[in-house]
Amino acid sequence: MTHASYLLVDDDPEQSIPLPTAAEEKAMSTSNVPELLPVLALRNTVLFPGVVLPITVGRDTSLKLVNDAFGNDRLIGVVAQRNADVESPEPSDLYEFGAVAVILKLIKMPDGSKSIVIQGKRRFRIKEFTQTEPYFLASVEPVIEESLGDSVEIEARMRSIKELAVQIVNLSPNLPSEAAYAIQNIDSPAFLIHFIASNLQIDVDDKQKLLETLPMVDRAELVMNHLNQELQVLQLSEEIRSRIKSDVDQQQREYLLRQQMKAIQDELGESEGTAGEIRDLRKRGEKKALPEHVREAFTRELEKLSRSNPASPEYALTRNYIDWILDTPWLDFSKDLLDLKRASKILNEDHYGLEQVKQRILEYLAVLKLKGDMKAPIICFYGPPGVGKTSLGKSIARALGRKFIRMSLGGIRDEAEIRGHRRTYVGALPGRIVQGLKKAGTANPVFMLDEVDKLGADFRGDPSSALLEVLDPEQNFAFNDHYLELDCDLSNVLFIATANYLEMIPAPLRDRMELIEITGYTLHEKVMIGKRYLIPRQIDRNGLRKDQFSLADNALRLIIEGYTRESGVRQLERTIGAVARGVARKVAVGESDGETVAENDVESYLKARKYVSDVAERTEVPGVATGLAWTPVGGDILFIEASVSRGYGRLILTGQLGDVMKESAQAALSYVKATADEWKIPKSAFKYWDVHIHIPAGAIPKDGPSAGVALLSALISIYTQRRLRNSVAMSGEITLRGLILPVGGIKEKVLAAKRAGIKKVFLPERNQKDIDEIKKSALRGLKIVYVKRMDEVVDMVLETRSLNNPKTYFAVPEDEKNNNGQLNQPGVSTTVA
Repeated sequence: MTHASYLLVDDDPEQSIPLPTAAEEKAMSTSNVPELLPVLALRNTVLFPGVVLPITVGRDTSLKLVNDAFGNDRLIGVVAQRNADVESPEPSDLYEFGAVAVILKLIKMPDGSKSIVIQGKRRFRIKEFTQTEPYFLASVEPVIEESLGDSVEIEARMRSIKELAVQIVNLSPNLPSEAAYAIQNIDSPAFLIHFIASNLQIDVDDKQKLLETLPMVDRAELVMNHLNQELQVLQLSEEIRSRIKSDVDQQQREYLLRQQMKAIQDELGESEGTAGEIRDLRKRGEKKALPEHVREAFTRELEKLSRSNPASPEYALTRNYIDWILDTPWLDFSKDLLDLKRASKILNEDHYGLEQVKQRILEYLAVLKLKGDMKAPIICFYGPPGVGKTSLGKSIARALGRKFIRMSLGGIRDEAEIRGHRRTYVGALPGRIVQGLKKAGTANPVFMLDEVDKLGADFRGDPSSALLEVLDPEQNFAFNDHYLELDCDLSNVLFIATANYLEMIPAPLRDRMELIEITGYTLHEKVMIGKRYLIPRQIDRNGLRKDQFSLADNALRLIIEGYTRESGVRQLERTIGAVARGVARKVAVGESDGETVAENDVESYLKARKYVSDVAERTEVPGVATGLAWTPVGGDILFIEASVSRGYGRLILTGQLGDVMKESAQAALSYVKATADEWKIPKSAFKYWDVHIHIPAGAIPKDGPSAGVALLSALISIYTQRRLRNSVAMSGEITLRGLILPVGGIKEKVLAAKRAGIKKVFLPERNQKDIDEIKKSALRGLKIVYVKRMDEVVDMVLETRSLNNPKTYFAVPEDEKNNNGQLNQPGVSTTVA
């Protein structure tokens, strides 16, 4: 019901109109009605007999009608429009029944419109319209009011109507309590019905139906039905309000309004918005293949979401969590292409060489084809940069027909990057493992963990420890992400890790991976890689055609040996790119239609040669040995220089050596002293002479035990004054007993020796297996000698003739000695005990 304002005229208490009594209402209902009445069309409302209604008159025709009627008998006919949107209604746009009204007051408004206060008198029916201009004039007949009949029945309905109306007034916060008092004071049944009907919040069609219903009992029944519906809505609103505190802040107020709207929509079956969103999520969950424990969590979170306020932060967090559950591929697998011939062809197309790696992948495919299901191995490719570790992972994914996901671990220090954040944190997300699975869309991708040796650790945790569960085949079938807190099966994921330094990978993590070393490429392999992959790629990247750029084989070899020194081919590709850009410049300015770059042309594009394939640093004096070293970018030769000077038997080490290499030098000197008689070295050489060992390129740190043989050779050379042969190099760790132990990086060291023009390389006997893995063509022109003990090496690496007699060379005059047999120190006095 709306606020009953019919008692006041223009909100002026002095001009209020008293409630009509039963006798007055009866007099109005039997008053005379003129045969012809001017008809005023009302929009959005219906006038009932006895009811006072203020109306704003704006249409020109209506203003003319009001002016004429107010100057005459003030009687007009009021009829409601069928459609309120019609601005200029025709007779057919009006209802047939209306009410005779008397104009109580006429008020002129500043904008030219007028407001009138009218009161209904008696119902009538239009017989026909006799005039439409300047306003409607119609022939009408009054509606004969029926007798009250059974007064007891009417009285019972009046009481029910009053009780319902009073309840509505008490429940509605917008109606004053005086309205209930006014309703109780109405003693006319007809006016009570008309008054209640006029103030009901119902459509114009329903109000018009009440006006046209003739039997009063039927009108009373219709009014009671509408009152009951409005009472139910108010009671439902009151129940909702009673569940909420009366003193609410702004957020709670918005929540209350949404709850009220939701309750009303649920009652009417019109719930939209959030309900539709939850319905869509439920449909997605039904279509998604989920493990049982994940489906239980999804159902639980969806029920929680349906009870949450959409404006609350908890709603957004829950919704985001549900989306991650639905986006993660729990049971979505891609079909493996188990064609071994096709896989072998793809691996050979993408990479030249790397036979051991290709063989391991084909073995995995063969087992998967025979068994149908197996735990994916955890493979770790380690080796120098630029040898194709990362690109090899892409080829494996293409050969298997799986999605490829690359995750760079370089510089990661936060454990949450792997395991995810707890949901209690703002902006929490799953870890990179789950994010990678979502990106792949399948539960069995090829997942590359790049640069696993570059992981760090700080106060935020140790990511390498978090990877233990990921990379352990016995545990990763139930990997638990901190954000999802649901077991995720990673056993079908093929994890491939890459690293440059195997020693930088923590031992527990290294223990869980199958290690495959990818060594550097030989000269022949680099030539083939350059011709098959690098040159075509640089032609495409620099906007050239195949007929506009080519490199002769001897030019390519010159670039490899003279301008790059690496195990991989990354620098080689950059250098080829520099030559290709030079050709592109000539083509662009019209100087050439294309170039075939020969060996003599390389210098014009790349300037002077950087590396010379000869050991320029080699000398003809004793004490200089050629060793072999492994570096992250490939093998290299290492010169070890030893010299002696008058002193007190000290060992001086320079060249930025690490602790291991210093200890190797001390062990070599101890072995030389212990076996001095075998080499005919006088005792005075160790007593009156200092030995200084220096390794050039002093700005570069050096460490490791593999220079032991070269250190010992340099020491024996300087003490025996026998030069080392200028075409040999050596590598190996020594012991105090003269044994030679195996070392690593053999392939890189041997290839470095071949590049430097070395003819013979001495290696530990137990490193023969490493040489067997190198193609024979790569070793052409290089002789490998395997040795087990140090005394086998000396006579083969040292020349037979001595430049100086050691006894004479290391002799010290007696006058330089003091009483203790030591050399005199200038400025220092000695005391004899």
